[in-house]
Amino acid sequence: MTDDTSHTSATSDPRARDLADIPAAEVITRAAVMLMSAAAEKIGLSSPDPDTSDHRDLDEARRLITALAGLVTASAEYLGPHAGPVRDGLKSLQLAFREASAAPDEPGSGPGEKYTGPVW
Repeated sequence: MTDDTSHTSATSDPRARDLADIPAAEVITRAAVMLMSAAAEKIGLSSPDPDTSDHRDLDEARRLITALAGLVTASAEYLGPHAGPVRDGLKSLQLAFREASAAPDEPGSGPGEKYTGPVW
């Protein structure tokens, strides 16, 4: 007789059931918040002086903001009441990135602006 308690199927895994119960809009919003938080860290916004933040990495921030812009643009219609705040957060990060850059991109060339259009 074998002991099957060590083998758990995906359907009996509580984490899989929980994820299956979460609406798509919430999953997308959670992903957007994670990208926003990571981008803010990479810009240095969590530090009292962003210019001296040990976490500042504008190349990484550019990638995160561009990924966020793609996600937001592709899913805005599904986010319902969350769409506005998520778009506002994206725009704030784009502007913070521009301010943090030693040589700011031209409007329309900044991170994610190929998806969102120019940010002023």
